[in-house]
Amino acid sequence: MPLTLDEARALHAEFPVMDLHADTAKLMDKLGYDLAARHDRPLPKALNYIGHVDLPRLREGGVAGQFFSYWTTPYPQRGCAKAVTTQIDAMDAAMTAHPADLVWTRTGADVRAAKAAGKIAALGGIEGGQALEDDLSTIEAFSRRGVRYLGLLHFSANAIGRPAMGKGSDSTVGLSGFGRDAIRECERTGVIVDLAHINRRGFFDALELATLPPMVSHTGVAGVHEHWRNIDDEQIRAVADRGGCIGIIFAKRYLGGSSLEAVVDHILHVMTVAGEDVAALGSDFDGFVVPPKGLEDVAALPNLTVALSRRGVPPRVLEKILGGNVLRVLDSVPAWGSLAP
Repeated sequence: MPLTLDEARALHAEFPVMDLHADTAKLMDKLGYDLAARHDRPLPKALNYIGHVDLPRLREGGVAGQFFSYWTTPYPQRGCAKAVTTQIDAMDAAMTAHPADLVWTRTGADVRAAKAAGKIAALGGIEGGQALEDDLSTIEAFSRRGVRYLGLLHFSANAIGRPAMGKGSDSTVGLSGFGRDAIRECERTGVIVDLAHINRRGFFDALELATLPPMVSHTGVAGVHEHWRNIDDEQIRAVADRGGCIGIIFAKRYLGGSSLEAVVDHILHVMTVAGEDVAALGSDFDGFVVPPKGLEDVAALPNLTVALSRRGVPPRVLEKILGGNVLRVLDSVPAWGSLAP
């Protein structure tokens, strides 16, 4: 029998549920968004594409670990590193103000310990290699500040390579020499390589170099909905072959559907192509996206668990999709604090 909503919430209370991508730190940094206050959805008019995540609704959704992704407007690249730093500072301030609710984590063990202590685990990621400003030393600096993944590209070309779409996109150009060095430096400093937004050639260039599991933090899949933003079956299998995970995005435009069943379709496609150890959640909440009906904010995540159960996914596999596959990658890629000097 499919899970009821109450049973789904109980499952969330038991398993470490994790989301790979929310852009909330930018709102905190630039708009003074209070992570500790419960916000109504939608926010007024011009802001009605954001405001999906806050601490009360993370708890209501049964989320154990949230990746907060730091993005910048890369025109020009100069200043992007500082923009990431101020977003990390905003997260630090929230944790200082609410130590009983939120804690920085780096490893799977950290996330599990935070959950056992009744705290929400915060993890950091960067969206777009323009944040490096052509300087490999920034990778270690960001890793020391708790950044756990680096999205190589966003919506514009940078020193690493070319995006799937956006300013400077070019399907014939792969990783640059700097980009190859960045992959190696990520692995040296405990930063997971994130392949969201990168063009297909760069995607496979990165996987050829990678020796540790990668991730695609937030994406749809072309096997369900053909779109430039979505990855194809060969890309899915390549990530799976390297022990990585793929977070399914909650943006209607990339899902090709307006209900949470579209998210289920994308997750099930990943499972069909690559098995049960790959699919994860990568909402892109607070990223100026319109989520599907039934997943209007992070508090609604148990609805997705019910829908997956209704489609035949058993609790053992739900545990993997909801967070287990992400924890496995975190366990497999040593974090900065655990690396040898």
